Formats: sequence, structure tokens, C-alpha cells
Amino acid sequence: MNEEAIHPPRRAARGHVPGEEGVWVFIGGDLVAFAIFFMTYAVARRQEPALFDRAQALLDRGLGLLNTLLLLTSSLLVAQALAAVRRDDRRARPLLLGAMALGTGFVIVKACEYSAKIAQGFTLNSNDFSIFYYMFTGIHLVHVLIGLGVLAFAVSRFDNRGALRGGIGVIEGGGAFWHLVDLLWIILFALLYLV
Repeated sequence: MNEEAIHPPRRAARGHVPGEEGVWVFIGGDLVAFAIFFMTYAVARRQEPALFDRAQALLDRGLGLLNTLLLLTSSLLVAQALAAVRRDDRRARPLLLGAMALGTGFVIVKACEYSAKIAQGFTLNSNDFSIFYYMFTGIHLVHVLIGLGVLAFAVSRFDNRGALRGGIGVIEGGGAFWHLVDLLWIILFALLYLV
């Protein structure tokens, strides 16, 4: 019997959906919900452009950009961790821990930003823009916290030597959710801080 009959070559599964299908249903539903949020925001902005411009000028674009860089870099680390797992590279766990550290940095920066805005009198009830700002960034912040929990669970799936216990689906699904968090922030940053 030849070697290929005993150990057939590994082939990529055709039509492989990374992670669990339920994660993609959740991601799809989240995208629809945020699309509705964004359309609602666009309509409100169109009705009161001067108010939205004045209120938007109160936001700290530097902190928004810092948070964008933190999430983009953390997404890069998650992608590298997934690639490392696929190569059976033991550096996947530290990469995920780095992504979590950057995600935690996002939470800290957002908390500082909220604190500074509230101290300046820019609260949820200040105007229509502030309602959108706190509602959208608050919902997104909850997503970040959930994502950090998912990444922590993914990290727990590695043994002390850095080898993944169980299937790769947890890493794929967690990575997909983390990339969603990143994508949503990029859109929020553009809508709330730049447009």
C-alpha cells in the first residue's frame, strides 16, 4: 500500500465557514441592527446639520484615532494568532493576549473620554447628537467587552505549552466577532468624529 493511501494529503475543506455557523448568524444580525442605527443617525443629522456639526466639534478626534489604532492593531494580532494556530505555531496564545491588552486599552481610553466629556457638561441629554454618540459608542463598548470575554475564552483553550486544546472553531469564531467589533468602530469613528 502506498503512503498516500495510508495518509492521504490534507486538503482545504471546500466551503469551510470559519467558526460556528451561529456566530455568523449573530454577526449578520448585528450588522443589520447597526445598519439601521447608522441610517437613523444619517436622517437625524440631515435634519439638524448645524447642531450635529457643533456637537461633533466637541469630540476628541485624537482619542478617537487612538482607539481606532488600538482596535486595528488588535485585529491584526487576532489574524496573526489564527494563522499561527493553523501552522501549529505556539505563539498564538501570546498574540491573543496582546490583542486583549489592546482591547483593554480601548476600554480605558473610552472611559477617559466619557469622563472628560461628562465633566465638560456633554452628557447623554445635551442634544440629539449626544444621544447618538453615547448610545452608539456605549453599545459598541458592550461589544468590545463581550469580545474581550470571547478572546479570554479562546486563550483558555491553550495548554501551558501553547498548544490549542480542541478545535480551531473557537479561535475562528472569536476572531470573526473581534473583526466585527473593529469594523463597527471604524464606521462609528468616521460617522461620529469625522463626517
